[in-house]
Amino acid sequence: MAEDLAENTNNIPKPGVLSLAIKEKVALYAAYMPYVKGGGLFIPTNKPFKIGEEVFMLLSLIDDPMKLKVVGHVVWVTPAAQAGRPQGVGVQFSDKDGGIEAKNKIEGLLGSALKSSRATHTM
Repeated sequence: MAEDLAENTNNIPKPGVLSLAIKEKVALYAAYMPYVKGGGLFIPTNKPFKIGEEVFMLLSLIDDPMKLKVVGHVVWVTPAAQAGRPQGVGVQFSDKDGGIEAKNKIEGLLGSALKSSRATHTM
């Protein structure tokens, strides 16, 4: 019985871990996805991810020394750089596990820039 339990826990996929440090407001604007329910971020990476996969993010935003710990799910994948856009994944914030805090913090930092029509990594 104990062996069965050990086998089953080995088959549970572990969430991918993504670390992202955004040091400038323009970079945060380019990565943030306000149109995704609950908010989200585009994270440049060449790691392979699948749509729906759970990820754990460690985010450093601008000058804040505190890292935000956020759970999210991959909502799209940009393969190797296309049309001038970097390779990476779009991650939707969870409505718990730090997602609401991350959304509020990012939108507070961006303020009126959210209404801008400048291009981003996503749209």
